[in-house]
Amino acid sequence: MAVYHDARCRLCRREGGKLFLKGTRCFTDKCAIERRGYAPGEHGKSRRVKETNYGQQLREKQKARRIYGLLERQFRHYFAKAATAKGVTGEALLQMLERRLDNVVYRLGFALSHHQARQLVRHGHFQVNSRNVDIPSYLVRAGDTVTVREKSRKLAVILTSLEARKGQWTPEWLEVDAEHQTGKVLNIPTRQSIMVPLNEQLIVELYSK
Repeated sequence: MAVYHDARCRLCRREGGKLFLKGTRCFTDKCAIERRGYAPGEHGKSRRVKETNYGQQLREKQKARRIYGLLERQFRHYFAKAATAKGVTGEALLQMLERRLDNVVYRLGFALSHHQARQLVRHGHFQVNSRNVDIPSYLVRAGDTVTVREKSRKLAVILTSLEARKGQWTPEWLEVDAEHQTGKVLNIPTRQSIMVPLNEQLIVELYSK
């Protein structure tokens, strides 16, 4: 499967804001947005383009893809499922993206970024309801328990992340026990509890053309 290997800070600069793709670096003055808050490329600093409605919709979709670390085909698959789900399509889309196991691992504080969380899941360091799960796209459900495997509890990367994110905000639909390296999905997230800077209606408009 294709994987993005280029500089992730370029993605934040292209979207014109922090997407928190580099863990703790995003909170320091080394953040690319703090140092060069303009689009990447030779003409990024001088580029002044008036965006059309399509351009705004495209940028919002790209921002969502980059926040969750998905390729276009994967993202379209989620939208197709959201379009057939009950309720508001945009909200259903965000709910599925938030319920991905790699995202839940990140939200619980076991990883410093989505990319790191995906690697940890793929390497088999987590269990869901006491069962080993190594599929980042696995969708958790209300009542599920996500736990670091016993043999992985002393991993430096997980301990470092828990220490670095100690005291940080945890989504209200999740509950974390850092001492026992366990998290619980209290309920399916509502749009109000998904604190992601996205206008999902623009994404719906883009794919509905």
